[in-house]
Amino acid sequence: MTTTATAEHRSFEADVSRLLHMMVHSVYSDRDVFLRELISNAADACEKLRYEAIAHPALLGEEPKLAITIEADAEAGRLVIADNGIGMGRDEMIEALGTIARSGTRSFMERVATAEGKEGAQLIGQFGVGFYSAFMVAGEVEVVSRRAGSDEAWAWSSNGKGEFTVAPVALDEAPARGTRVTLHLLDDAKTYAERWTLERIVREQSGHVPVPIALVEKPGAEATTLADGAALWTKPKSEISKDEYIDFYRSVAGQYDEPAATIHFYAEGRHEYSALAFVPGARPFDLFDAERKGRIKLYVKRVFITDEAELMPRYLRFVRGIVDTADLPLNVSREMIQDSPLLGAIKKGVTNRVLSDLARLSEQDAATFSLVWENFGAVIKEGLYEDFERRAQLLDLSRFRTTASGEGWRSLKEYVAALKENQTAIYYIAGNDAGRIANSPQLEGFRARGIEVLLLSDPVDSFWVSGMPEFEGKPFKSVTQGAADLGLVPLLDGAAPPSPETGEKITTLLASMKEILADEVADVRSSDRLTESAVCLVASDQGPDRQFERLLSAAGRVESAAKPILEVNPHHAMVSALASVEDGALRSDVAHLLLDSARVLDGERPADANAFAERLNRLVTRSLRDS
Repeated sequence: MTTTATAEHRSFEADVSRLLHMMVHSVYSDRDVFLRELISNAADACEKLRYEAIAHPALLGEEPKLAITIEADAEAGRLVIADNGIGMGRDEMIEALGTIARSGTRSFMERVATAEGKEGAQLIGQFGVGFYSAFMVAGEVEVVSRRAGSDEAWAWSSNGKGEFTVAPVALDEAPARGTRVTLHLLDDAKTYAERWTLERIVREQSGHVPVPIALVEKPGAEATTLADGAALWTKPKSEISKDEYIDFYRSVAGQYDEPAATIHFYAEGRHEYSALAFVPGARPFDLFDAERKGRIKLYVKRVFITDEAELMPRYLRFVRGIVDTADLPLNVSREMIQDSPLLGAIKKGVTNRVLSDLARLSEQDAATFSLVWENFGAVIKEGLYEDFERRAQLLDLSRFRTTASGEGWRSLKEYVAALKENQTAIYYIAGNDAGRIANSPQLEGFRARGIEVLLLSDPVDSFWVSGMPEFEGKPFKSVTQGAADLGLVPLLDGAAPPSPETGEKITTLLASMKEILADEVADVRSSDRLTESAVCLVASDQGPDRQFERLLSAAGRVESAAKPILEVNPHHAMVSALASVEDGALRSDVAHLLLDSARVLDGERPADANAFAERLNRLVTRSLRDS
């Protein structure tokens, strides 16, 4: 089929070689994934041709019907997946089959190396490297392809051991157009050339690709149809089974989980379009991709146009699915798509429907919604910062861990319904470690009074909450900023709160500490938020709270951090003892150590590690000498 004189031998990129090694030497409990991936590639090639043929009908030639054909030869241990789609030229073949262009490859390598069983199968499809899954079942793979409209055909072959060969091939030995992938099956994978195995996999995993799939069960046999290529989204919901929705979801999302929510509707009126969207049951690998692109495919009259149209706000980028409209011309350009008022209206309609269905899910199936929020809450909350128009809707939808929620989630409506007597604000504490902020000393006075506090540990939390005016008339207030104002809320045990007034010694101590620490803190004051700890740090009433300031500083948005306020528990035994110390050097050492301990409790390091160690050594030495 090819000549050695013109054959070109190449090495795979390092990432591909590593991936192939994993594929060949890993045993997955569900190797069926390879067939779904090859069929998906073939369907994509057909869809690309369907789109290009709008402008260039001659590309379809004498074969206008697009199709995928699976040819099996059990005796020879060979399996062929062929399509009459767009096909590939030489350079396209080298690029598509010899490199991994997608981002996230390193993350894929790390995860697939440790994955077992079905999780490994899921990862293959998610990372866009599905072609290489063929080497899980084949000792050698041959690809012959001819690009539509071209008078050249090319062959690619590899045994998956580090190298591949590309060579020209005679036109009479190549498809009229499209691609033919031939797998020479491994001894333990020969069942993949048997009819019942192929029928089962196609019906379970690829039954709703938008291209017909036919099976030739042995050489010379008649082709039988396995899938008719009908667009699932054009059918009435009453005619679609749950399994069919799951199958289509897996096809369009490239995942093996089941969707947590299925949203299928037809919009009529000024704009008409069909939408079939899914909320995944598991996190897609690219959920926190820096580009934050959506994954909704745009069709026009069932013709795939692009998967890069912004049909969802970025905070709903985890939603997978399609939108099909008849209101755009088939030859719509990418520039027209970006500026289209129609697509703006579709985006608004689909977004509103997704959010309303999520709200309905939260009311009707709290357990499933909790899983959705566990997976995607951190992303949905980006909308609180970015989507002013839907802010109230998103606040209603949002769930939070709180000091009263345990391992569960609480809505703001539930929070407000549980407000304590004389409580005037919705309190929160933000940080990057949920466990640490839950044990912050700033929470002590709130716990003593049973006041619930939102525990905000996602990076976006500090941004949205700083610009959120209120919820149901209650402002949001950080427990690490300004005065706590807890005096009007009674303690849980009914005891009278400690007197806010301090004795002369404590007043003198606070003034002394303020003088000692003047270069490092803005103020030293008595605290009503501390009940057990000796000290804590808070931000002033003006400006950002402690966590938000850290984020702004890390992003270069503030030149220098404002000095914090050191709050002192006047009823703490250590503070009472320090108030009686007259030795100025000792008082200075303890004051600095208290400040550094407050920094550590706040997730920071001592400002000067050497000075901290020296002070601690002096204090311990003195204690041991005096004992």
